[in-house]
Amino acid sequence: MDHTEFIKVFSGSFIISQLVLERLKEAGIEGIVKDESESGRLAGFGSSIQGFQEIYVHQSELETAKPIVEEIKKDTEVS
Repeated sequence: MDHTEFIKVFSGSFIISQLVLERLKEAGIEGIVKDESESGRLAGFGSSIQGFQEIYVHQSELETAKPIVEEIKKDTEVS
């Protein structure tokens, strides 16, 4: 897999990441989750940022994914 074909569209908490993944899936997009804290935990290391995830999509799906992610960010902003 060529990592340059995938672009990060979101980074944030586990809960909001799950919402993003669900909405992307509804649009026919399979997001890829990168969770450094979980990877570190499984390897026996700790992480100071628990539950922080990054979501990537294939570059061919970026234009469809961007408005979905932006809408979620807008809806979940803390005032």
